[in-house]
Amino acid sequence: MTVKYFRREIGNQIHNALNEMPVVVITGMRQTGKSTFLQRQPELKNRRYITFDDFTYLEAAKSDPEGFLDTDEPITVDEAQKCPEILTAIKRKVDKKRVAGRFLLSGSANFSLLRGVSESLAGRAVYFNMQPFTRREIRGNIDEKPFLQKFMDKQVISGDAAIPSVAASEILTGGMPSVCLGEVKDRLLWFKGYEQTYIERDVRDLSQIGNMVSFRHLLHLAAHRTGQLLSPSQLGRDAKLNTATTSRYLSLLETSFIIHRMSPYLRNKASRLIKSSKLYISDSGLACYLAGIEKLESEMLRGSMFETFVSQNLLGIIDSSWPQAALHFWNVQGRYEVDFVIEEGSKCIAIEVKASSRWYEKDLSGIKAFLSYTPHCVAAILAYNGERAVKLGERLWALPLSLILS
Repeated sequence: MTVKYFRREIGNQIHNALNEMPVVVITGMRQTGKSTFLQRQPELKNRRYITFDDFTYLEAAKSDPEGFLDTDEPITVDEAQKCPEILTAIKRKVDKKRVAGRFLLSGSANFSLLRGVSESLAGRAVYFNMQPFTRREIRGNIDEKPFLQKFMDKQVISGDAAIPSVAASEILTGGMPSVCLGEVKDRLLWFKGYEQTYIERDVRDLSQIGNMVSFRHLLHLAAHRTGQLLSPSQLGRDAKLNTATTSRYLSLLETSFIIHRMSPYLRNKASRLIKSSKLYISDSGLACYLAGIEKLESEMLRGSMFETFVSQNLLGIIDSSWPQAALHFWNVQGRYEVDFVIEEGSKCIAIEVKASSRWYEKDLSGIKAFLSYTPHCVAAILAYNGERAVKLGERLWALPLSLILS
């Protein structure tokens, strides 16, 4: 029986890029669906597909990379980072004959952070990041323009019907296809295997880790800090690692897309703006597993996990459908903070996430402060887990989480 394929929103961008660039690169966490996308996305069917997870292909490419690519047909190479030799050969092929769409590469490591790779493909490649599944993709709603993109242009809410809230089970499940599409019955067992097999394998491929126990301890500590300001020195102290080792481990986690760092929004006149990054685990389901969370109802990290879920969805929308936009956070030390700021050109939207279905006046303090400091902010949104969209004032809204992620 053929398993149903869920189309990925990034498909249009990849298709357009293949019509312009000789090399297109798709990266992202392992098991986010890249290989399935490369083989089953309708726009990519007429390409030769190979994967370096196949030892035969890998050895053939390493022994004779030039001969391996001796074809004029469009070729897709999955897990390309496993054979750096092929990237140099691709560079020579492109320099000799530049043909749009000739090479489509995929990998579970950030090529731009790998030594030597970015130089090989500089000026020849364009990069895309495949995030875990978004709610839009799971529900098959990718043909409609994202709500926030429309709201950036015109701050109007049509209709007053109740909007279903985001279930706690969605945060626990996350966006890894095997889990969120119901392909596995035991979520915790799948994530345990993911940690043991994929994380350790990718990390060992990227760098020699002397003490995997310490590395995994750091990863679990990072999950407890998802959605918080990143302090490598403090994280290292808690993990009993020196600063250099902590920084190297964090870089490895970032290169393999297990974590990502969100940069602060600095385009206003507020003093004492925080310039440190925020740390996020890239998938809320994985974050809950690593933090030992099985239920969210009375969990102290409930808010952080909801925020992590929103983060991965916003990044998924931006990376797939809204490349002109950038995602940041805002923090005035000791005074105000806003979870997310989406910036597009000269405009921006501020979003404060509230996991509860109820909110209070104090929950508006951060976004109100942001509005006062940022005249070009078109809307400040309290994204709460309720059912009604309410306009609270000039440029100020309370909107259901389900709506902003649609």
